Amino acid sequence: MSELVQLSNLDGVAVITINNPPVNALSPGVPEGIAAAFAKIEKDDSVRAVVLIGGGRTFVAGADINEFAKITSGKGMCLDEIKPLLLRVENCSKPVVMAIHGTAFGGGLELAMAGHYRIAVPTALVGQPEVKLGLIPGAAGTQRLPRLAGVAKAVEMCADGNPVKAEEALKCGILDRLSDGDLLTGAVAFANEVAGKPAPKTRELTGKLGNAQGNAAIFTAARESARKKQRNLIAPLAAIDAVESATRFPFERGCEEEQKAFTKCLFSEQSKALIHVFFGEREVAKIRDVPKETPVISVNSAGVVGAGTMGGGIAMVFANAGIPVLLKESGQAALDRGLASIQKSYANSVKRGRFTQQFADERLRLIQPTLSYEGFAKVDLVVEAVFEAMALKKEVFAELDRICKPGAILASNTSTLSIDEIASATSRPQAVIGTHFFSPANVMRLLEIVRGKATGKDVIATCMQFSRKLGKIAVLVGNCMGFAGNRMFGPYRREAQFLVEEGASIEAVDNALYEFGMAMGPLATGDLAGLDVGWRIRKENPRLFREGQRKALIEDRLCELGRFGQKTGAGWYKYDENRKASPDPEVATLIHKWTSEGGMPQREISAEELVDRCLYALVNEGARILEEGYALRAVDIDIIYVNGYGFPAYRGGPMWYADTVGLKKVYERVREFQQRHGDWWEPAPLLKRLAEQGRTFAEFNAQQGAAA
Repeated sequence: MSELVQLSNLDGVAVITINNPPVNALSPGVPEGIAAAFAKIEKDDSVRAVVLIGGGRTFVAGADINEFAKITSGKGMCLDEIKPLLLRVENCSKPVVMAIHGTAFGGGLELAMAGHYRIAVPTALVGQPEVKLGLIPGAAGTQRLPRLAGVAKAVEMCADGNPVKAEEALKCGILDRLSDGDLLTGAVAFANEVAGKPAPKTRELTGKLGNAQGNAAIFTAARESARKKQRNLIAPLAAIDAVESATRFPFERGCEEEQKAFTKCLFSEQSKALIHVFFGEREVAKIRDVPKETPVISVNSAGVVGAGTMGGGIAMVFANAGIPVLLKESGQAALDRGLASIQKSYANSVKRGRFTQQFADERLRLIQPTLSYEGFAKVDLVVEAVFEAMALKKEVFAELDRICKPGAILASNTSTLSIDEIASATSRPQAVIGTHFFSPANVMRLLEIVRGKATGKDVIATCMQFSRKLGKIAVLVGNCMGFAGNRMFGPYRREAQFLVEEGASIEAVDNALYEFGMAMGPLATGDLAGLDVGWRIRKENPRLFREGQRKALIEDRLCELGRFGQKTGAGWYKYDENRKASPDPEVATLIHKWTSEGGMPQREISAEELVDRCLYALVNEGARILEEGYALRAVDIDIIYVNGYGFPAYRGGPMWYADTVGLKKVYERVREFQQRHGDWWEPAPLLKRLAEQGRTFAEFNAQQGAAA
């Protein structure tokens, strides 16, 4: 028996305990240990029933995701080894009770469903989240789940991948019982109750598999929903097909259909990309020169300067994490507007069922509005979220430096401005850091942490760690204009504007990128963020452009007309009172007028060029940022774009996407654009070098890591 699995006997009830911390994944050694335990149990006449339980904080949280990558390379454990184990569990001559606490996800739930009975603590969660990795359940999960929970619930769980609480799992038949007391005690008592009685085999149950007519409506609705909500993804549709197989075929044939679909998904580019993102979101927490043992600063209170859209959202982030927060504005009217917006947001969350009224009320009480800096001397962390102007930010930081206690972290929410220059307004540059939240701050998961040249390692470590408490994915970046995300976003949106000036329609550009998988097209994104933001930055930073360099003209002209986007009801598009966009013939007329006056030749532009121009501009700038060290790894850029800019996770992020296309092909296309469109398209040295060497961004980072 494996060291990862222990077997004991409690007065005739065999207890199998899985101890594979931290989450008891079904990694090599665990299935073998379970199989050995059942082999021993079958030969032991003193055993009347069996309990299988997880040691530590959870049952079995799923398969070992590392094994999926090994399978695709021919080195991993085949799922054909797992399915016989589950049949062995199900065929056990003695009743098997699965005792669940923590989570039973993926392979963990598949294991639990192979047992004859399931008992769980009320806080447990169960689910089949494989679809979030571009996969479907691969060990008969799509076949056993509808037999326990019914077809509709199985389709929902396998296609959406969201967890189900224990109480709901009990109601729909996944669980047989909840345990309010000690789980092992309750499970052993349950096992004693069922000992000696015929044990139900899940695979033989048919009562919840429905009928053809009723099931047809379920599958049709599910497919329509998947195509709409999980746009371009293959796994949700494959999961629905696999569950349908359970209703059409005997168990063994259904398992064969599931295996075919699982294998197709596993070897797909989508699954590889989603697994890359899964591991990437964990990798970004690792910083070479800030080790895990770096001391951190305790953050139990916070202050936010500025109660506008960003400041109010950041205050909600702190409150939602249970952190008391002071919210300062310079005038009562602005403060009232900010509080009204916060209250409206919480009311909408209650209405949608995301929060209870009690939770919302408690969070609102944690936000203390103020017109002065009184109280800021006591807080542990301050985030400045005022207007994006350097002079104003330096004024705020000089005041914070005067008021805040020693050891307090002074953070700026700037999206483009130099953290070093902001820090120069203080006597403690080591305490100054960038915390670039993304809008809406209380919704978006990404947090760019910007280190200045003097930022202390304890401040960096604190912000990276504290971000998890705030529910954010933090990525550390260096201090350059626009940092990583916005520095890359500039060329992306620049090319979108150039394409419109060259003859593409606004809708064609946005639709091409939307069909690629972006959450929004680049021009619609500008309307959402506010066209005036970039306009103001360009006016304040004329050095961004070299003499004689082509500049996009349309967006600045729109701003001169007061068309700032959604906030003014008009930008690239026009917007109704609900901010729903529609094409604006007036803008098309203006563009035609301006391009004619500028003597700009017009042409037909293919959807392929629309996508390549925007995305390869993104990748080329990303390569510069990577080589210059403003991003630690290519995957850091990928995580920024997936979580902050609507890049499709199933394409892995811009740098992963470029690797899958092939850097030689990307480089050749960049060179083609350089010849046609000039020096904006000068290839990044790193892109050129890797393309000529036949290497990838991922290999570059692996080499850098080895050198470090």
